[in-house]
Parts: sequence; structure tokens; C-alpha cells
Amino acid sequence: MKEYLLKLTDGETLTRQETHDILVGITEEKYNNCQIASLLMGMQTRSVTVEELLGFRDGLLETGKRVNLDDYNTLDIVGTGGDGKNTFNISTCSAFVIAACGYMVTKHGNCSATSVSGASNVLQAHGVKFTADENLLRKSLEETNMCYLHAPLFAYGMKFVGPTRKAMGIPTCFNLLGPLVNPCQPKNSLHGTATHDQQRLYVNAHQKIGDNYGVVTSYDGYDEISLTSGFKLITNFFEKVFTPKDLGLDYLDKQEIYGGSTPEEAWKIFDAVLSGTATSGQMNVVIANAACGISVMDRNKSIEDSVLMAREALESGRALETFKKFVALNS
Repeated sequence: MKEYLLKLTDGETLTRQETHDILVGITEEKYNNCQIASLLMGMQTRSVTVEELLGFRDGLLETGKRVNLDDYNTLDIVGTGGDGKNTFNISTCSAFVIAACGYMVTKHGNCSATSVSGASNVLQAHGVKFTADENLLRKSLEETNMCYLHAPLFAYGMKFVGPTRKAMGIPTCFNLLGPLVNPCQPKNSLHGTATHDQQRLYVNAHQKIGDNYGVVTSYDGYDEISLTSGFKLITNFFEKVFTPKDLGLDYLDKQEIYGGSTPEEAWKIFDAVLSGTATSGQMNVVIANAACGISVMDRNKSIEDSVLMAREALESGRALETFKKFVALNS
């Protein structure tokens, strides 16, 4: 570790192999918390590089549990978090809308780190039991177009840096790793980032990974389509700025997508959206994100056309039925 720390203090970056080796070493408990904290702080002061991020990703995937769902064409939809906006569970709602539209979703998520409710929180509150059993995950995917991968059951390496990250109390490069370490490594992904620098970092990472990707960021700092501002979507095939009006939707005030001050408030909004009793703003922000996911996964569908598909799935009750079936199967 001393060699790596000296490189950082000299202003150098680490190679992909080096950060891979560091991650493996962390899981083997070769380094103490002070060394890990020094490493993370050294990288945080000048932001992580693509090669460093991918090296940590390689190490997490190698030391974690792999799920083989390669024979399915699936999408993950998730943001990096850390935007400080505390929205309700928009991407989780959107996942069930996408599944109701006939597309398979392998959603990767965790309990909340920065908002009142993460994907795992809201699903667990509805009685969902998390599993790493590949057969059960396949069954859920085949019967509901949706399976959920609770991150701690797969990314074993994260637990070794957890205490250090918590003690540091600031974001580190590990905050950016979550969306990139889906244990089934889906063929398609819609990832949200909170800044344009993070968006470029993610685009460069996806280009090296070689999957079909979409990376979105809203201009006012949300790690998803918020409809409170314009947003930029970058995919394998285009880079485009949209406004809510381009999607046939109205601009929203940030309070309209706020998740509340307690987990229960966020869960109530989640239920209302899927039940069709939420506000038009809450419904529309889910429709926008679901539509973006569909258009990334299906090149024959524009995001504008996908809005109509997502709205129909939500307003017809098919998204709610998909969710109910998913809960029944996974409880």
C-alpha cells in the first residue's frame, strides 16, 4: 500500500490492475483502516479515473458472487445516488413499469445511503425476501419480467470498506461503483449520475465495458430524469439534450418529487404511483425514466414514443399487477 500512496502523493494515477489488486487486498484484510482511508482521500482530492474505477469494479466482481443470466436480454435502471435530493423511489417504480411493458429488468440496488428510502428498503417493506439463489432469480424474471439483486448478497468486497467509508463521512469513488457491479452484468443499462463529470466518467467506463448503455443526468444535479430541468442522455449511438416539453411533459417543482422525511412517506408515494393515485408530477417522472430505459434497451423505440408505452402500462394497472405478482413470488 505504501507504494500506491506514494504514487498518489506524487500526483500520479493508478492503473486498472493496481486498483484491482488493491480491492482484492482489501478483501484479504491486508491493509488497515488508516491506509484505506488515506488511499480513498488521495483519490478523492483529484477525482477517480476511468481505469481506477474499472479496476475496483474488476476486483469487486471477481471477489463477489456472479449470477449467470446471460441467456436473457435484460436492463438495469439505477442511479449513483449521492445527489442529496432525497427523491422517492423513482427508478424502482420505473423498473416495474418497464417490466409491465414486456422488457426484462434485472434491478440491482441496496438500502438507502443518502435518501430516506433505497430500492431494498421499499421492497423489503412490502415483504420481499432477497435471494442470491440463481434458480429463484430466473423464476422471478421469467414470470414477472423482473428480478431484484440486493447488493450485499453479491458484492462481498464492499463490507470490508464499509466501516472506513462510514468513518470518513464523505463521498468516495466507492459511491460510484454500485451501478457498475450488477452481479449478472446485464446487456443493457440506464445509469443516472448527479454531475456531468460523473456522466462522462460513466460513459467512458461503459465504452470499455462494451455493453449497451444510457447515462443520464439532469442539469440541476439529479441522478435521474427529474423533470425539474432539462437533462442530457448519452448512449452508444447518440448524445442529446432533452427538456420535459420534448417528452410532452410539464416541468416540475422539486417538491413534487421529494421523498418525504421518513421512509414511510416515500413508500406511500411509491404505492400511489403504481396504483395510479399519485400526483401527475409523480406519475410523469416515473414515466419519463421508464421511457428512457425502454428507448435505451429497444433501439426501435424513441424516448418520445416510449413515453406513451410507459404511460399506458402505468395507467392501465399493468405495472401494479406486475409489482403484485413480483411481491407474491418473492415473499
